Amino acid sequence: MASTVEDQKFCLQEVLDTFKLCLSENKEVYLEHYVAGWRGLVKFLNSLGSVFGFISKDAVNKINILVTHLNGENGSQYVTIQSMVKYEVENQLVDLTKRGSHPESGCRTLLRLHRALRWLELFLDRLRTSSEDGKTSVMCSESYNESLSQHHPWVVRTAAGMAFCMLPGRPAFFEVMNVGPPEQVVAKLGEALPLISEVYQITEELYTQQNLMDLP
Repeated sequence: MASTVEDQKFCLQEVLDTFKLCLSENKEVYLEHYVAGWRGLVKFLNSLGSVFGFISKDAVNKINILVTHLNGENGSQYVTIQSMVKYEVENQLVDLTKRGSHPESGCRTLLRLHRALRWLELFLDRLRTSSEDGKTSVMCSESYNESLSQHHPWVVRTAAGMAFCMLPGRPAFFEVMNVGPPEQVVAKLGEALPLISEVYQITEELYTQQNLMDLP
C-alpha cells in the first residue's frame, strides 16, 4: 500500500515553490507552473480521501486539457495565460456566449481552475487563521459558498455540502501538509497564500478586462 500512497504524497513546500515560479518579471503567469501548482493542490485534495473527489477529478481533467495545449503544435502561444488569452481571442478559438465548437479552449478550461483556486485560497486561509478546534466543515462550506458554489448546479452544491460534513479535523489537514508541526504549517501557509492570491488576482483582472468571466 505504501508505494501508491507515496507517489500521491502532498507537500505544501512543493506548492509554495511552484507558485513562486508562476510569475514572470512583468507579472505574466506561466501556464506550465500554474498547471504544476494545480497538480500539487490535487494531491492535497486527494490526500484527504474521496471527500473532494468531485473537485479533484474535474481539476485533473482541466489540467490534462491545458497540458495538451502546451504540448500541441501551437504550444508557443500557451507559454503564459496572457499569451493564451490573446491568441485564442484573436483567432476566435473561444466560445464567448454559448457552447460551440471550442468546448476545450484554454480560456474556458483555465477559468474553471481559476474559480476552484479561489475556493482553495479562502479555505486554506481559514485553516491558517483558525483555532485548533476550528470546524473544518464550516470553514470549507463558507469558502465554497463564497466562491465555487455560484458556478455549480444545485445537485452538486447539495452533494458538496454533505461531503464537507465528513471532513476530518484541523490536525488531520495540518498533518497532510508534510511540513512539520502546526506552527510551521501556519507559517508556510502564510508564505504560500499571498503567492496564490497574486496569481489569482492577475488572472481575475485579465479575464475581467477581456470579458471572459462567464464563458459557457
